[in-house]
Amino acid sequence: MQNLFDFALATPEIVLLVLTGAVLLIDAFGNEPSRRMTFMLTMGTLLVVILVSWGQWGEATQGRTFSGLYVADSLGHFLKILSAITVGVTLIYGRAYAEKRDMVVRGGDMYSLALLTLLGVFVMISAGSMLTVYLGVELMSFALYGLVALRRDHLASTEAAMKYYVLGCLASGILLYGMSMIYGATGQLGLAEIAQVIRDGGAQRMPLVFGVVFIVSGLAFKMTAAPFHMWTPDVYQGAPTTVTLLVGSAPKFAAFVITLRLLIEALHGIAVDWQPMLLILAVLSLAIGNIVAIAQTNFKRMLAYSTIGQMGFVFLGLMSGVYEGQAGASAAAYGSSLFYVVIYVLTTLSTFGLILLLSRQGFECEEISDLKGLNRRNPLLAGVLLLSMFSLAGIPPLSGFYAKLVVLQAVVGAGHVWLAVFAVMCSLIGAFYYLRVVKTAYFDEPEDTVTLGAGTLVTRGVMSVNGLLVIGLGILPGGLMSLCVDVIRQSLAF
Repeated sequence: MQNLFDFALATPEIVLLVLTGAVLLIDAFGNEPSRRMTFMLTMGTLLVVILVSWGQWGEATQGRTFSGLYVADSLGHFLKILSAITVGVTLIYGRAYAEKRDMVVRGGDMYSLALLTLLGVFVMISAGSMLTVYLGVELMSFALYGLVALRRDHLASTEAAMKYYVLGCLASGILLYGMSMIYGATGQLGLAEIAQVIRDGGAQRMPLVFGVVFIVSGLAFKMTAAPFHMWTPDVYQGAPTTVTLLVGSAPKFAAFVITLRLLIEALHGIAVDWQPMLLILAVLSLAIGNIVAIAQTNFKRMLAYSTIGQMGFVFLGLMSGVYEGQAGASAAAYGSSLFYVVIYVLTTLSTFGLILLLSRQGFECEEISDLKGLNRRNPLLAGVLLLSMFSLAGIPPLSGFYAKLVVLQAVVGAGHVWLAVFAVMCSLIGAFYYLRVVKTAYFDEPEDTVTLGAGTLVTRGVMSVNGLLVIGLGILPGGLMSLCVDVIRQSLAF
């Protein structure tokens, strides 16, 4: 019975793995009509996984299993549902783009790699041990390396894949080395066991602190934080836009969760050592991301530097949650970071989704100048672009404004008033290049006279919902914010 319970907790991963294998087999051995159904099979797989994860969201399906390697909790169920939805929306936006650029050679290559990426995300989200963390990181990363290089005859994509692979392997090595030092200092691999050893004072101080330095560095790479951001602009620009959207969305949930589990759950006892590191990462990300973005003329590259700046706010929330004996204040700070990541991914879907819909055969909508006169050519897409840029800039009443506000409240509550002022100043700098995009779309004369559509009815519907959520979660953010704080409080011990 215990074995059945163990496997029942991991049902989302098991179902996803089995159905991904089915997609691969049907694509490899099926006839031509069945290969055309690969997209529908992939979307069906995602729907089943969402329903399974939703059905598991409850106290009866929470706990640790497989000798502590796997954790099922509210935080995991919540982010697995969001990750699966994110991958589904990405594939809806990017299907036509990928097919026109021969990225779907047989039908299942891109879709199966996307599902394997999601499987890696799931493993990272439910990691209860450093072994599981590393297994999930490698599974997700190698699937993404393959996706970035999917356009075999495209020089920019090949170059981006090589840079991503080399730097990704370096970051994984740094993360693994840090884990080995943590193991040497505590004699444990399980996150809960590591926390207990630190609380009992049984850890060796010197290797423990060195291990934290390497772990924070590896996590900063996965979170695209400065100064470990060097891969982000090149990969975002060089990768096919469908893959760029995949790289910049669901994996952010996974990176955020393993940051929580490693730093907050396992290493909270030495927060005094890693809190200053997060402060430095936040300051550098806010400054470098927002300042360098001003000089960019490529829209995808500008969004890459925007991502770096946005991650600065995430680290602000994480570093502000270190309170002694105030679990409620800590949960609110970590919940604000989770809320920020959710809003960031939501906005990323709309911005890169716009690029996908505006691109066509023989034309890549990558330069900011390609957006000239967008409002005259397609008011719907221009409206979603305006909402997305204003949200990223933090202009009320959009969701990005509230996300920044709750993080700044956590920072001020932690006593770092100067840091909140610095973050606001960096946001003002960032507003310049976001508003420049809006100005280009609404006030510049169009250079391209080709009539623009907005994709299929399904694509238009998803884009409209995406835009409505950007503004709706800004006007009524309380439900999602409360949910973020609740899943943090229920799932993490600090």
